[in-house]
Amino acid sequence: MRRLICLSVSLALAAWCAASLANTPADTAPGARLPDWAVPTSYRLALTVNPAAGEFSGTATIKVDLKQPADHLWLNGRSLHVSKVVVTDAKGEVHAGTYEEAQPQEGVSRVDFGAVLKPQALTLEIAYSAPFNQQLQGLYKVTHASVPYVMTQMEPVSARFAFPGFDEPGFKTPYDIALTIPADQVGVANARQIGETSGRPGWKTLTFAQTRPLPTYLVAFAVGKWDIANAPAIAPDSFRSEALPLRGIAAQGEAHRMQHVLGETPSIIHALENYYGFGYPFGKLDLLAAPDFSAGAMENPGLVTFRDWLLLLDPDSPAQYVRGSFNVTAHELAHQWTGDTVTLAWWDDLWLNEAFATWMQQKVTMKVHPEYRADLDRISGAQQAMQNDSLVSARKIRQPITGNGDIETAFDSITYRKGAAVLGMFEGYVGEDTFQKGMRAYIQAHKFGNATADDLVDAIAAAANQGDSFKQAFNSFLDQSGVPYVRVALEHQNGQVVLNLSQDRYLPLGSSGEANRTWGIPVCVRYAVAGGTRTGCQLLTKPTGTMVLSNASASTWVMPNADARGYYRFSLDKSQWQDLAQHLGELNAREQLAYADSIDAGFRKGEWNAAETLAALKPVTGVATDEVAIAPLNTIAWIYRYEAASDAQRSAIVTWVKDAYLPRLQRLGYQRKPGESSADAVLRGQLAEALALDFKLPEVRAAMLQFGDAALSKTPDGKLNFDVVNPDLLGVALAVAAQEHGKPVVDALISTLPKVSSPDLRNAMLAGLSRVEDPALADQVRDFAIGKDVKVGEMAMILRGSSETPQQRDGLWQWFTLRYPLVLARTGSFAGGLLPGLVGGGHCSVAAADHLQSFFQPRLKDLPGADRGLAQTRERILLCAALKAKQDPASIPH
Repeated sequence: MRRLICLSVSLALAAWCAASLANTPADTAPGARLPDWAVPTSYRLALTVNPAAGEFSGTATIKVDLKQPADHLWLNGRSLHVSKVVVTDAKGEVHAGTYEEAQPQEGVSRVDFGAVLKPQALTLEIAYSAPFNQQLQGLYKVTHASVPYVMTQMEPVSARFAFPGFDEPGFKTPYDIALTIPADQVGVANARQIGETSGRPGWKTLTFAQTRPLPTYLVAFAVGKWDIANAPAIAPDSFRSEALPLRGIAAQGEAHRMQHVLGETPSIIHALENYYGFGYPFGKLDLLAAPDFSAGAMENPGLVTFRDWLLLLDPDSPAQYVRGSFNVTAHELAHQWTGDTVTLAWWDDLWLNEAFATWMQQKVTMKVHPEYRADLDRISGAQQAMQNDSLVSARKIRQPITGNGDIETAFDSITYRKGAAVLGMFEGYVGEDTFQKGMRAYIQAHKFGNATADDLVDAIAAAANQGDSFKQAFNSFLDQSGVPYVRVALEHQNGQVVLNLSQDRYLPLGSSGEANRTWGIPVCVRYAVAGGTRTGCQLLTKPTGTMVLSNASASTWVMPNADARGYYRFSLDKSQWQDLAQHLGELNAREQLAYADSIDAGFRKGEWNAAETLAALKPVTGVATDEVAIAPLNTIAWIYRYEAASDAQRSAIVTWVKDAYLPRLQRLGYQRKPGESSADAVLRGQLAEALALDFKLPEVRAAMLQFGDAALSKTPDGKLNFDVVNPDLLGVALAVAAQEHGKPVVDALISTLPKVSSPDLRNAMLAGLSRVEDPALADQVRDFAIGKDVKVGEMAMILRGSSETPQQRDGLWQWFTLRYPLVLARTGSFAGGLLPGLVGGGHCSVAAADHLQSFFQPRLKDLPGADRGLAQTRERILLCAALKAKQDPASIPH
């Protein structure tokens, strides 16, 4: 209802009044995006927060630029109980406003002014209260060792649970934050604390410096009995004139375990500053170990939050945690430039945040810790993305966003890993120095503002002196889904060696996709010349092309993806595959990974049978580089689980695996050695898990059972004896013990878990519980997973581990369909898009695909984003069934 009434006025005033009414938006509640005729220019948040309570309260004061006459505006707010709205116009006149949730599920609300106001600067003051969120969104509450804490996770669209505002990345403004908290609590936020005052007895108010311009999803604060570890400030450098304060923040009694990550952080910051030519701009840097968290970590400027096991490390922590800690820290700190300093304008360009942080993290890791082989992580990550990207239902890197569900499901391997691989491919094409020049120009042009993909591509093209053809090639990977399939054939013509190239879309066997698709692909090949090898490159923009291999030897062989820079798979005829396999040792480790992936791709396309695949992958298992040697394991595991039809065939595959990998594990041994590399420690854990749990080698299971029994023995004070087992193997050892001994082990782990606060020990116990095979015990474990003693962020760890055998998959499905309301209540609609994959993963029959569809289809309205999760999981099941039907089990040696 319009609240402005035109009474008796002069003709001129009446005309103005009519015009104002006519120009007032007569709109309906918006969907995913708010209209742009009301834009925030700053926020002041004053919140009262007590972690011991069930809710919080506060006032959000938002300055708004009203760009057209209106009697209302739209903003975001969800589950907020608004008690008062005051609208102050540019003249200082006060209007009593009203607040109404127009679309509660979307979090869209309407604020009415009580009058039509002309375009001007307004101030909205909204007083409200809200419950602490129970599903790790907005301002949420968790407990650690029975102590409550509250903290934020706003990305992507959860700030609306914490305060009313314009919850979109394009609305970027400064924030002033004040927290009124119990006097014995600690409060932290994005910016440094600048004041503390005492209020009523037992309370204090903390004020923080104004932030740089931020979107709502990067606003962060936390309250609780946090421990703080102060680290030496990060020294100034040529890009930053002042020392950077650095702190670690953790739950009570835990901050002493943050010294390792705090010691690594300065090298990461300096590497990033040197690359971007731009100093860290957010004044201070806190790293917070969250007791429970929905993501791996979150790049909030000035207050970066992590799952606790990534930060709480000691000399006995699993090696994979130490390595993962560095990689994730480098990723989140890379965001301080790409994401925080320059922010995507809308969620369809999420890759500008995540792909760049993934790509940059790998560069930083290679510089600071080259032994971690981030160059191989880049390739294996791209290959994992290709598995997703091979689906007809795969997202584009730049996927149109039509609702909150699309936003929430955009955080996938396409955005992170495919995006990073495409960046690396075009970086290789123009040269690293040229690419860096373009990146520096991009950051400078858009610092503290927003950008789009076109802005980035234009900056790289300008630095490389490239025109429209380059931009079109780059955009061909951004704006269409799918993996290019480059077919390569060698031919001798007029004394020259020529490569005939063709491209289409890679589609696995059984896919319904259209193969006729073209990209602008920087194809680079390695080939043999007298005395060595040479690399040739060409931008393939048409369905077919040719490349002359200058000075190629008469008997040359070709590696069609030199240095594995290209985001594509390749195919050769069988004789050329044999030639390449014979020269595997002349390829670098990156190329060897690409070789293994393209063998797997040919198998899944139906071009190789199981016997041919096993033979082609066998040489890979013998290479020196660990990451390459174990690459075939996923392919072999598929053949073992889905194709082997008899005990003799399964035994033959186990023998193949044993011959390939047991000697490597035996050389490593089961105990850590003084001075051994982290690579050895990580490989030991990977091989022990694969051989003991996936392929069930008796000798490895016996060793793991011995360790598991030792860990489950009681110490003199009645606790389980976890410290006696190599921490890299503890989860595997507990899993084998649970499988072999059954209920006594399951009961012991379930009764002990609530008493354990160390995140690495909890993860090991959860890993052990997740691999239980007895159906009744598996249901007991799953019921435990949705109870209060398992954190929300830990639940999937148990459920996801139950899909190795048909019995486990069927058991999980039956359990889930009966417990669905309870699972949803814990995860919330925020994670609903992941549920089809969680319970449907691993199934391999048309019947299973149909069951999945019939269960989730009527529930999609309550699960934003689950339509894509359902489509992709169903497609994977059907592709698995098609490949299984194609195979001839008799081809497996036995």
